[in-house]
Amino acid sequence: MNVKRIVAKTSREAMRQLREALGPDAVILSNRAVEGGVEVLALAADDIAAMAPPVNDAPAPAAAASRSPAVWPPVSEAPAEPAPEVTIKRRLIERVAVPSQDSTQLAQSVVGEIRGEIQAMQMRLESQLADLAWRDLPGRDPSGATVMRDMLAAGFSATLARELLETLPKGNAEQAQAWMKNTLMQRLQVMQSETDMLDGGGVFALMGPTGAGKTTTTAKLAARFVVRHGADKLALLTTDSYRIGGHEQLRIYGKILGVTVHAVRDAADLRLALSELRNKHTVLIDTVGMSQRDQAVAEQVEMLCQAGKQIKRLLVLNATSHGDTLDEVVQAYRTRGLDGCILSKIDEAASLGPALDCAIRHDLNVHYLATGQRVPEDLHLANRQALIHRAFKARTHASPWQLDDSELGFALSGMQTLQRESAVSLG
Repeated sequence: MNVKRIVAKTSREAMRQLREALGPDAVILSNRAVEGGVEVLALAADDIAAMAPPVNDAPAPAAAASRSPAVWPPVSEAPAEPAPEVTIKRRLIERVAVPSQDSTQLAQSVVGEIRGEIQAMQMRLESQLADLAWRDLPGRDPSGATVMRDMLAAGFSATLARELLETLPKGNAEQAQAWMKNTLMQRLQVMQSETDMLDGGGVFALMGPTGAGKTTTTAKLAARFVVRHGADKLALLTTDSYRIGGHEQLRIYGKILGVTVHAVRDAADLRLALSELRNKHTVLIDTVGMSQRDQAVAEQVEMLCQAGKQIKRLLVLNATSHGDTLDEVVQAYRTRGLDGCILSKIDEAASLGPALDCAIRHDLNVHYLATGQRVPEDLHLANRQALIHRAFKARTHASPWQLDDSELGFALSGMQTLQRESAVSLG
C-alpha cells in the first residue's frame, strides 16, 4: 500500500500533480489546507482494489444479538485487537466507501476556491483602477480636488463629497468652493421660525443616546415656552426611571419654572398621562437615553407611537460624536420616522461637519442648536449660513487629520474598497 502525499500552492495544481503521479483513477483520501498551500493524500486504484474485503455470506452477528434479551448497559466481549496493517486498511476502506460523495465535495471545494480567487482578483483590479482615477484627480480636475479636500478636512463624509462632485460645474477653485457651500446650505433643512413649534403646540418627545443632553434641552424648551405662554399651559413628562436621579433633575427644572412634571414607565402610563393632560397646550417628553445598539430603542419608539396621540419625535444629536456614530444613531431612531433634530454640544465640537453631514444625508430638519448648559440662554435657532461658514472656518492646516493632494487618492480609493467589501459581506 503506497499512500501518495502531494503539497501544492492551489487545489488545481495538486490535482494536476495527482493525475500525473497516480493516474486519473486515483482515489483522494483527504484534502486539507496547510501552511503554504494544500495537502492531498491519495491512493492508486490498484491499491484500493487490493484492499477490498472478501464477500462473506454468513449471517451478521447483529441478527444473533437481536434475539438475545435486552440488557442495559449492553454486555459484549471485547474483540481482539486487530493488527496495525488491518486497522489501516479498514480505515482506508471506510473513507473511500462513497467515492462519489467525496468527489462531489472536492468539486464543490475547488469551485468555491476558484470563485473566491476570481472575486479577490476583481476587487484588487477595481481598487487599483479607483486608486489611479482618484490619484489623477488633482491634475485632471483641480477644482474638484479642492472641493473634495475641503469637505473631507471639514469632517463631511466622502459619500456626500462624491455626490456633490458628480454635479460640480466647471470653473476655477474659488468658484467651486462657493458653489459647494451654497449647495450645502440649500440642502441643509432648518426651522425658519419657532412660532410653529411654540405657538402651534402639541406633544414633543426628545430622543437620543445617553449623554446627548436631552434633559437640559427639554428644560431650555420649557423655559422658552413659559416665557411666551405661561407655566399653566405646559406639562413635562419623563420616562427616565433607570438613571439614578434622572427624573429628579427634570423635577428641579419644573419646580423653578412652575411646571408640573409627571413620570411614566410604559405605554399604558403614557396614554393615561396624555389623557389627563389633554387640556395642556404643549407637552414635552424627556425620554430615557439608550445606546443606538440597544434593542430597547425599538420598544421606546413603539411606546411613543402607541400613545393614542400624535407625538412629534425630535432626535438630539451630540455634535462631538464621530460621523459613523451619528449615522448609527439616526438609523436606529428613525424606524418610525423623525420630525426633526436638535444639535447639542455645539460649543464642545471641534468640527460641525459630521453632524451637518448626517442631517443633510438623512434629510433631518434642524430645529435648534444647544451651545452650553445655561437654561434657557444656550439654545438658538439653527442658521444654515452660519453653520456652513463655521464648519469650514474651524478647519486648521495643523490638524493631524488634514490630507494633502498626494494622499487624497489613496484615502478615497481605500474608502471605496471598504464600501464594496461591506456590500459583499452584507449581500
